[in-house]
Amino acid sequence: MKIVQGRLHLVRLPLVHSFETSSHRKAHLDHILVELTDDRGRVGWGEIASPSDPYYAADTVGTSWLIATEYLLPAVVGADVESPDRVPDLFGKVRGNRFAAAGVDAAAWALWATGQGVPLGSALGGTRDTVVAGVSLGIERTVDDLLAQVGRHVDAGYGRVKLKIAPGWDTEPVRAVRSTFPELMLQVDANGAYRDDPEHLAALEALDDTGLLMIEQPFAPRDLLTSAALQARLTTPVCLDESVETVDDLRVADALGAGRVLNIKVSRMGGLTAAVRAHDAARELGWPAWCGGMHEFGVGRAANVALSSLPGFTLPSDVSASAKYYARDVTEPITAEGGVVRVSTRPGLGVTVDHEFLAQVRQRTFALGADTEPEPAGLLTNLSHR
Repeated sequence: MKIVQGRLHLVRLPLVHSFETSSHRKAHLDHILVELTDDRGRVGWGEIASPSDPYYAADTVGTSWLIATEYLLPAVVGADVESPDRVPDLFGKVRGNRFAAAGVDAAAWALWATGQGVPLGSALGGTRDTVVAGVSLGIERTVDDLLAQVGRHVDAGYGRVKLKIAPGWDTEPVRAVRSTFPELMLQVDANGAYRDDPEHLAALEALDDTGLLMIEQPFAPRDLLTSAALQARLTTPVCLDESVETVDDLRVADALGAGRVLNIKVSRMGGLTAAVRAHDAARELGWPAWCGGMHEFGVGRAANVALSSLPGFTLPSDVSASAKYYARDVTEPITAEGGVVRVSTRPGLGVTVDHEFLAQVRQRTFALGADTEPEPAGLLTNLSHR
């Protein structure tokens, strides 16, 4: 597989319903689509799903654009590789910046699968035809508003719901949802908002009798000791997200007893290559895993569905239908029936980019290779962070 051209497309899509976490509320998303072309004219797409603000991780849209234009695309354009899992080696000197790396890595996998004439899920080692999906719901203005949102998605067929929580928005909303939906698979996600503080710990421990699947990332990414202390007191599994960026992180967390479940995100771990390795390590350690999301557009969502078809993803994944987030997507919509998403059997990524719509929602482009002169990389400007 010889990569002869790389393109970036900065795209903005409005959310159908604003989404609030423990750090901020957002009404739209800016993501970067990666387009790689080989010497036979075949194309593979990936998505850099960086947040606009450095709240979830250090990576942002601006930093990812800079790294992708100045380091990642120059490393891969012109390269001839035998398989996509060798692509990360091309820019292996670049530390961190996993969101940017993830988009390039995923595009290479999609390109390779297209060239081989196989679905992306099969190329990754997937064994499932369908994936059970859950939905992630943000913090709402009132508990009644939250109950209405949960009810809407339960009526749509989703059997698992994840609630964002934060200090002051935890026990009451969770108990209200559990009381109203006693049979619902329910989990919560704090995005590291809690501390080793008596009041915070008491609030988390008060959730232990609500029948949760897991409490996700209660503490800051590196606060594994506090996570281990909490896990020792709970019957509910602690799930790690931001704490695990590499397989080495997972092994440390396992040794400390800091959790029992792993959320594998393609973006956070640096791509499909790294995500598959994390999947394999989690199975070896006996950690149930599921595929988390970053509100990806159709490109990244299709890659997540393909990844979720691997056998170690035994819990519902955040791969809900496109319509949950976007009135119109940059690809044909990914759909769910009864809370289940079908894994594509089409060669490659399994979705087609809508070039006409892409041209309408694109904020900026960059190209390198073939006959296209690259634009100056620079830093992003005029991006709204809310």
